[in-house]
Amino acid sequence: MSHLSLQPLTENVNVRKTQNIPTMLLRKRILITSGPTREYLDPVRFLTNGSSGRMGAALAEAVLERGETPVMVSGPVALTYPDGAEIHRVETTEQMLECCLRLFPNCNGIIGAAAPCDFKPEYFSEQKLSKPEGNIDIVFRFTKTPDILATLGQIKRRDQWVVGFALETKNGRDLALKKLKQKKCDLIVLNSPESINRETASFQIFNASGELCADLNGSKKTAVKEIFALIDKYCIFETSEKD
Repeated sequence: MSHLSLQPLTENVNVRKTQNIPTMLLRKRILITSGPTREYLDPVRFLTNGSSGRMGAALAEAVLERGETPVMVSGPVALTYPDGAEIHRVETTEQMLECCLRLFPNCNGIIGAAAPCDFKPEYFSEQKLSKPEGNIDIVFRFTKTPDILATLGQIKRRDQWVVGFALETKNGRDLALKKLKQKKCDLIVLNSPESINRETASFQIFNASGELCADLNGSKKTAVKEIFALIDKYCIFETSEKD
């Protein structure tokens, strides 16, 4: 299947290069996925969602306040991430996964706050699709995109952690706990569609044992503080030896 050639764009904002410096000497690097992804039907049409990247930006600000480096892998968003963040811009879910696989080994953990598309068109049209004449329906077939957090959960080291987000419209707790196990998360944050593109939202946070650790209703910045408090409580592991 052919598709648009969309290359990830890396944008470093006030970040010093750190080549040849042992990882243990650097300040912590926290990988954060943010915003939506796009899956193209043709050169001008695509599937996406209403994710604004606001939660990702709030997480990045909190990481900077902690004296750590936020490493952002972001889909297309209109907002500006804070100065000091290391930004990698992508469009498709596969690009987001490829970028995360490259960056994750040199990060302490990942917070999957992005809303990547779960499906993509089975076929991509090189030319713009025209509206058919007459009373003819158009039928599209879709295929699943890769699961970014589940992939990273499978390869995380003993000294790394994974925090996921679950946005659900029904059976939220059951589905969040299912994702917690499937993706090998250390924490998972449950929210609802009402949180999309808003400054406030309701959140429930569960640890790896499925216990409810926090039930929040307020600003995303307030929720972020609680998320990091729980990361400090549940996700600080001893450094494992390299093979």
